[in-house]
Amino acid sequence: MKQPAMSSVIERRLLVNYRVAPQAAARLLPDPLRPQLVNGYAVAGICLLRLGSVRPTWAPAALGARSENVAHRIAVEWDGPHGVESGVYIPRRDTASRLNAWAGGRLFPGEHGRADFEVDETPDRMRVALATRDGDTRVDVTVEASDELRGSELFADLAEASLFFRHGSKGLSPTSTGRHLEGMQLRSDAWHMEAGRVGSAASSFFDDPTRFPPGSATLDCALVMRDVPATWQPLATFPFEQAARLAG
Repeated sequence: MKQPAMSSVIERRLLVNYRVAPQAAARLLPDPLRPQLVNGYAVAGICLLRLGSVRPTWAPAALGARSENVAHRIAVEWDGPHGVESGVYIPRRDTASRLNAWAGGRLFPGEHGRADFEVDETPDRMRVALATRDGDTRVDVTVEASDELRGSELFADLAEASLFFRHGSKGLSPTSTGRHLEGMQLRSDAWHMEAGRVGSAASSFFDDPTRFPPGSATLDCALVMRDVPATWQPLATFPFEQAARLAG
């Protein structure tokens, strides 16, 4: 079955970003993906995403669904037919929505696990905590609004960070068989990011010393998108050895 393009509103997209030793990130990637480096670091993080009005592009907004979701991500690049491509590798996706968990990998790319979320959000501060139902992953982050990006060793300013993530709009996920990558591309004509300041961040994924040896993953910065209309375009599914042919 051909998977449709999906429309949505990104009600809140909170990106909590880590700078990572390249060799630590590379160990987590399937061939032919490699870490995309910025100032000598790999870039990884947590995307805490609340979507509204999610539906096929041909359906009216009134029929759209709403959900809380999380994706753990590593910025990657690979050799495509027209040169180097960039995007993010997503080793796992989780959602509070039964519909998303059922539809992921069926109606749209990206298989999802289930997670329970706790959200406390105001215009100036947001806390998002979650625990996956398989017991594998826990996240608890608090971020406050900021007028500019401060303290990042990855990005000089908000404009540079925004451009990096806009260019890395292709998300690639492994299927449960472990033999294929599924892809989806985020597109928006109203792209807008704001800076955040991390108050606290705990992540069983990034705090795991077997995955990231001590000192190999350091919290760098936070970015926020709010109320941005967006579409999600499926990409072709390829075996790992052919995934470099992904060209959007």
